[in-house]
Order: sequence, then C-alpha cells, then structure tokens
Amino acid sequence: MLCAICASKEGNNVVILEKMEKCGKKLLITGKGRCNITSSLPIEEFIANVPGNGRFLYSAFSNFTNEDIVNLLKKHGVKVKKERGNRIFPESDHSLDVLNALMEELEERKVIVKTHTKVTDILVENGKVVAVEYQENNEKVSTIKADKVILATGGKSYSKTGSTGDGYEIARKLGHHITKIQPSLVSLLCKEQKLCASLEGLSLRNVKINIKNQENKKVIYEDFGEMVFTKKGVSGPIILSGSAHLLRTKNLENLLKTNKIILQIDLKPALLEEVLDKRIQKDFHENKNKQFKNSLDELLPKKMIEPIISLSNIPSQKRVNEITKLERQNLVQLLKKFTLTITDFGNIEEAIITKGGIDIKEISSSTMESKIIKGLYFAGEIIDVDAYTGGFNLQIAYSTGYTAGKN
Repeated sequence: MLCAICASKEGNNVVILEKMEKCGKKLLITGKGRCNITSSLPIEEFIANVPGNGRFLYSAFSNFTNEDIVNLLKKHGVKVKKERGNRIFPESDHSLDVLNALMEELEERKVIVKTHTKVTDILVENGKVVAVEYQENNEKVSTIKADKVILATGGKSYSKTGSTGDGYEIARKLGHHITKIQPSLVSLLCKEQKLCASLEGLSLRNVKINIKNQENKKVIYEDFGEMVFTKKGVSGPIILSGSAHLLRTKNLENLLKTNKIILQIDLKPALLEEVLDKRIQKDFHENKNKQFKNSLDELLPKKMIEPIISLSNIPSQKRVNEITKLERQNLVQLLKKFTLTITDFGNIEEAIITKGGIDIKEISSSTMESKIIKGLYFAGEIIDVDAYTGGFNLQIAYSTGYTAGKN
C-alpha cells in the first residue's frame, strides 16, 4: 500500500494485484488487533532494533520515518498514542482505522486495486521487467504490461493472511537467492512440557528472564516485562524478542538437541535474594500452623502454587513451622531462577515475522531495485531483514515500500 501511495505521487499509473479478498489482512492482526503502528524512538535508533541486516535499511528509514507514517494517518483522522516500550498505537485501539486510512489514501490517488488476483509470473525481456501474469478469481491467466514491478508479498508466517511464501518462488525464478527461511518473534518450546501445560494461559508481568547457553555459560538475551505459558512452552513479548536473539546463536541446532539452551525466570526481580528470604520468613511466621500448600497465596499466582511446591521438594502437607532453613533457601532460589530447557521454536505459521528472504546483496539499498532484473523492486518482509517487536517490522514495511515506490 505504501509502495502504491508513493509511486502514484510520482505520477505513475499504479495497480495493486492482491490475491486475498482485501488488502492489509496482516496489518489487521498486528498488535493483537490493535496495530502497533511504529515506535516513538528517534529513527536513528531503529537500526539497533533490527538484528537482521539493519544497516541495509539506512536509506529507507531516512526516506520515510515514523513521523511520516503518523502524519499520513493523522491526515485521515487517525490519532495515535504512545504506550509502554515506545510503542505507538491508534487512540481507538482498532487496526481497522489504520487500514482504512491507507485505503482512503489509495483511493484519493486513484490507485486501482484488483483483489482475488494471484500473480503467477513476472515477465522479463533482455533483463528488464515488461509484464505481470496473473489469475483473477482462478480464471484464465491474464497479462498486464508494466515497466516496473514491486514484489511485496510478505514472508511465510500467518499464511491465512496471504503470506504463503509464493513471492520467494517468483523471485527465485528470476535468478534471486533466498536465504534460509525461519520463524522469528515466535514462542519457544520447552522440554518440561507437562509443567508448561499445567501453567498454560498464565501470564506473568514484571518478570525478568535470561536465555543462556550452558555450553559457554554466556547469556544470549535478558529482558524484563511480560510473558505467558503455552501448552508446550512459553510466549509473550519478552519471549518473542528473545527468540530473535536466540536464532542468531552459533551452532544452535546442536545446542537445542543437547539441551544446552536454558531459560531462567526471576519471578521476583524487585527483591534481592536476602529480601525475598525475609519476605518468605514473614509469610511463614504469619502462617506457621498452616500446611505449606496453604502458605503461598500472597507470594504466587494461584496457578503457580502447585508446580512450585512440586519443584521445591518440600512436602505440601508439611507444617510451615517445620520447614528447614535449607528448604526455605532452596525455595528462594527456585523463585529467583525458575528454569526451563528450550528445545525448539514454535511453528512458522504462528511466528510474527519471518527471518530470511531475498538476499540483500542482490538489492540496491537506496532504491530497493533488484541488481539482477531492471525494473524489479522489493519491499517489506520478502527482503532478508527482520526486527524485534515494538513496531519496527511495520516501519520496515512502510519505509522500504515508500523507497521502492519513490524509485
């Protein structure tokens, strides 16, 4: 959509070929349906939040900034607000308002949008784009002449929104290389599945995590914020960001296979170990005649009490005043270092974004034009660039789209 808006500004006749029944289906599900439009960080700081080939985006981010997208939306009556972690959302909390604003802009600029239209091929003569072949409503193949084509088909996650990876195949046929496609910003699967299943749906706020490589004792990622347990592992904002870091670990496949990647959760990060120990002593004193299983209500979410008791090796029926100092100290350690073993990433289908795509060495960073085929451009997630959560991936889409459209 941003490609088309910008290309039409430059005086071109622009047609969007969209295989779904409407544009922007993926935009509608971003930010849990609220649309995390962009980040309020200075645009110069965006590259630091793009671990996947961030420097390639220097020109694109300069061409179309976070302020530019906010101004475009404001023009169509969409007011924005800033939330935790510099995230920018529409004031209404409705992603549909963002999509409608972009559709209004397309209409104003007389861009033709053909839906239910699947591109089957990009035709090239003498190394230059000449036409696009497509099927409308699964009928016969038609051709539309074009001296320039922008391929912006997204990655391979959330295929129900239309991003099924067919853009990779079209580019591959034209001689482009596709780097390894992997899920990023995705849930993590754990060896302790029974434990995770017992906690499924439990959301923990204000916890601290670190993901460690046990082989070299290095911390791969640490963060503070919100996470959630799933049937087979963990998810939530800090876990998703952690997955993007974990993906870039050397020898990862082998480390996962040999259970060398662990996740440690500090359930009480605001309290030092000694302070937490005193807090537990206080709770125990107040509940001294109760059984251990009935003494943790003030300390833990209800769903977590039974698993913690089980892991603590303190008998649940034991009277609180009978718990030894060592047992109590072990409980402190358990709450400060609740440990899970990471075995794999969640399915690419549920990943927020895709790592991998068209090799950036084959694309001009200043124009988004292919270095192999004249008149062929790329934008968005189809390119091998990926960022952390927080609105950065959508800004990549706007900025690369605008840059491709401008050129």
